[in-house]
Amino acid sequence: MLAFYKQSEKVNSKEHPVSVIICARDAADQIEKNIPGVLAQTYRTTHEIVMVNDNSQDDTKYLLEGLYKDFKQLHIVELKQEAMHIPGKKFPLSMGIKAARHEILLMTDADCIPASANWIKYMQDAFVGGIEIVLGYGAYKKQKGLLNKLVRMDAFHTAMQYLSSALAGKPYMGVGRNLAYKRELFFRQKGFASHHHLPGGDDDLFINGCADHMNTAVVIDPDAFTYSDPPTSWSQWFLQKERHNSTGKYYKQRDRIRLGIYMMSHFMFYPLLVLSFLTFDWPWILGVLMVKYLIQFIVFYHSMKKLGETDLIPLFIFWDIWMFFYYSLFISALWKKPKAQWS
Repeated sequence: MLAFYKQSEKVNSKEHPVSVIICARDAADQIEKNIPGVLAQTYRTTHEIVMVNDNSQDDTKYLLEGLYKDFKQLHIVELKQEAMHIPGKKFPLSMGIKAARHEILLMTDADCIPASANWIKYMQDAFVGGIEIVLGYGAYKKQKGLLNKLVRMDAFHTAMQYLSSALAGKPYMGVGRNLAYKRELFFRQKGFASHHHLPGGDDDLFINGCADHMNTAVVIDPDAFTYSDPPTSWSQWFLQKERHNSTGKYYKQRDRIRLGIYMMSHFMFYPLLVLSFLTFDWPWILGVLMVKYLIQFIVFYHSMKKLGETDLIPLFIFWDIWMFFYYSLFISALWKKPKAQWS
């Protein structure tokens, strides 16, 4: 479990050649703000930044060409045609991977910035032995307002689940904001062929299809985090969550069952709590509720401390209650057809 995990210090570290893959479409503003943080990594070993410009209509092309003059490790892949029947960014990501020169691939998005100049170093350092997949934490930037806290709490909660599962030997997903895997694994899995018709899933569905207890590691060093621009409106966040949640029904059956049980425990807890207060002695019910909150506080606090989100701890009871409404809002993603949207 993430809350009680202690990452062992490595005596000897080996630096591998790395290809960082970033796809962008009409993202000139994001590139100007975030990509210098990727280009300015202090990683001394051979590495490249593969920027895939997917049919951008803004100044992305010219901005990348300008950056190339100062950063020769930048490798630009220009796409000028849309891929037929492959929605989302799976085609541009596949083209970036094919163009990559190195075996270790490190993924992030154009709206992400590494937490430090050692991001590449820490993420690639986990590739030891038979490790083929490394899961990192993709956080959202802190801003004012309730929406930002909910967005960040949601990202933390998702990360706590997939990182804890991976540490328990049951990896089931990762997020493309901070994810690494080997190029050979990508081609062995035939890329995104099994779900190329879906707009999403270039990160979580791919990892769900090939991660196991032997080939997956996690990195939770704060210097290895990435930070993204958060959604700035409720509608934007709801669309994002609906899109992300739409891929869960394609996970392996064992993962769907585990996640379904977890979801139902949140969805049913408070209705059953109200019913219990009406049918049993309330001091006993209150005692059970306090024990639940105490255990939850300990797990959340220690997990948040590891992921740099401790300012969210006062929200943990509100979040627990909110999850009932959360699942009510997004349960339709289980049967709705996902929208073909680049993301």
